[in-house]
Amino acid sequence: MSIRFEGVSHHYPERGMVLRHLDLEVGPGEILCLLGPSGCGKTTLLRLASGLEPLQQGRITLDGQLIAEPGRETPPEARGVGFVFQDYALFPHLTVEENVAFGLRFVPRGQRKWRIMDALARVGLEAFASSWPHMLSGGQQQRVAL
Repeated sequence: MSIRFEGVSHHYPERGMVLRHLDLEVGPGEILCLLGPSGCGKTTLLRLASGLEPLQQGRITLDGQLIAEPGRETPPEARGVGFVFQDYALFPHLTVEENVAFGLRFVPRGQRKWRIMDALARVGLEAFASSWPHMLSGGQQQRVAL
């Protein structure tokens, strides 16, 4: 899967321009690391790619298919793009199993337990289903968030 950003710019009223005419392409199988100081647009770029922020200027394509341009947005759930927030966005009052279940609220009840355990097995955390997020390492928390 490839993603391409063409002429992407984004402005926040309170912070000003955070992305200015960005051109970037990440090819299939490539790994990209975004580095930079706080407020330089790293998270904004990820939010634009995933559809959590409307694109103000430019275009974004995924495998050559247009997913965003001003006024024309593919909904986030139809993009197949996601990212893990820096703080992992886990609910501290829910167990690992309950955190995973939260993302499955539209899955029929009879299939949820199987889907939860399958997801945890995929990341090697099935033994931690009843653990609380604060009991996990940072890497384990990140895998739960995935």
